[in-house]
Amino acid sequence: MPKKKDDNIRIREICVKAKAASRQLAGLSTQDKNRALLEMAAALTRRKAEILRENRDDVKEGKAAHLSGALMDRLMLDEDRIKDMAAGLKKLVELPDPVGEVVEGRRLPNGLELKQVRVPFGVVAVIYEARPNVTSDAAGLCIKTGNAIILRGGSASLHSIRMLTEVLNGALIDAGLPRDAVQLVESRDRGPLKQLLQMKEYVDLIIPRGGEALKEFLVKNSKIPVIYAAGGNCHVYVDAAADLEKAVNIAVNSKVQRPGVCNAAETLLVHRDVAESFLPVVAKELLARGVKLFVTAGAHEIIGKAKGVEDATEEHFQTEFLDLKMAVKIVDSLDEAVEHIANYATGHSEAIITEDLAASREFAGRVDAACIYINASTRFTDGGQFGMGAEIGISTQKLHARGPVGLRELTSTKYVVTGDGQIRT
Repeated sequence: MPKKKDDNIRIREICVKAKAASRQLAGLSTQDKNRALLEMAAALTRRKAEILRENRDDVKEGKAAHLSGALMDRLMLDEDRIKDMAAGLKKLVELPDPVGEVVEGRRLPNGLELKQVRVPFGVVAVIYEARPNVTSDAAGLCIKTGNAIILRGGSASLHSIRMLTEVLNGALIDAGLPRDAVQLVESRDRGPLKQLLQMKEYVDLIIPRGGEALKEFLVKNSKIPVIYAAGGNCHVYVDAAADLEKAVNIAVNSKVQRPGVCNAAETLLVHRDVAESFLPVVAKELLARGVKLFVTAGAHEIIGKAKGVEDATEEHFQTEFLDLKMAVKIVDSLDEAVEHIANYATGHSEAIITEDLAASREFAGRVDAACIYINASTRFTDGGQFGMGAEIGISTQKLHARGPVGLRELTSTKYVVTGDGQIRT
C-alpha cells in the first residue's frame, strides 16, 4: 500500500510539471521550437551509441520473454532507424507551424472582429507499446505544436525509452526550453498508468498507440479524452473486375512489407469470379515469403494442400495478427465483402482492387474506415507518406481527428474577438 501512495505522488508531480512547462511552450515562437527540434535531432545522432546499448538490453529481454518476430522487429533499433528518427525531427522543422493559424475570420454586423485560431492542447500523454521510435516522433510533434508530453512506453522497451527521454531532455535544455516538456512514466505495470489516466486537471489528451486491448483499457479507465490511435484489422478486397497482376502485388505488399504494423493487411477477400485465377498465384507468392494462410473451405480447395495453409476459424477473422499470418476468404459479391469488413474491421485502412469505377465508388462510400484505398496498398496509411511529416498514430475514431495524427490534429482552437468598446444590449 505505501508503494501505491508513492506512485500516486510521483505521477501527480510529473503532471504538475508538465502543465507548467506547457504554459511556457504555448508562448514560444516557431523559431524557438524549430531550434529545439534540431537540437533533439543532433542529440539522437550524437548519442546513438548509448541508445543502441540500452536497446540491446531490451532486445535481450524480449528474446528471453519469447516475443514474436514482429514485436522484436518493432522493438529493435539500429543506426538506420536512429538516423530515420533524427530525419523525422528535421522534417518537422520544414513543415508549417499550425499554432496561430487562422481557421476562420469574419467581421460581425456589430463591428466585432472574430477569429478562430489554432492553439496547443496543453499536455498530451502518449501511451505506446514496444516501439522506442515513437518516443522521438511523439515528442517532436508535441514540441512543434507547443504541447508538453508525458510518455508511457511499453515495458518491453523501457531501457530504450528511458535513454531516449534523457537524450531529448538534454536537447531541450540546450535549446533553452523546459526539460519538463518531455517526461516519462517509468513502469512495468499498469498501476501508475491508471493513476495518470485520472489526472484530468493537468492532462488534456490521451493518445494510445497500440492494439485494441490497450485502447479498451484506456477507454474503460481514463477520465481524460482519448484519441484512439489504436489497432488495425485491415482488409484487401479483390473485386471481380480487378487487374489480377495489380491485385497480387498489392496483396503481398500490404501483408509482408512490414507485417508488425497497424496498416498491414490481415485478411484477403477474393470475389468468387476471380478466385480460381487469382488464389493459386497470390498464395504461392505469400507462402514463399513465409506467410501462414488461414483459408475458408472454398479457398482451400482452390489452393490445395500446402505447408503453411490451414482452415480458417472465426477467431482468425477477428485477429490483428501483426505477423506473417493472413486470413483468406472467398466472397460472392461486393456486398458480402463490405458486410465482412463491417463485422470484423477496426476502422483503420481498407482496400479494394478493381477496374470498375462504380464498384470503387460504392466501396469508398459504404466502408467505414479512416483510410480507403482504391488499387493501392494499405501500407500507405502513414503521416510521412501523406506528406504530413511524423505522426503519433492513426486515429480510428471520428471526433476531432481521423487518420494520421499529425501537427494539426495536435491542436485545438479558440476564438479571439476584437472590439472597439462594443457592449451587448
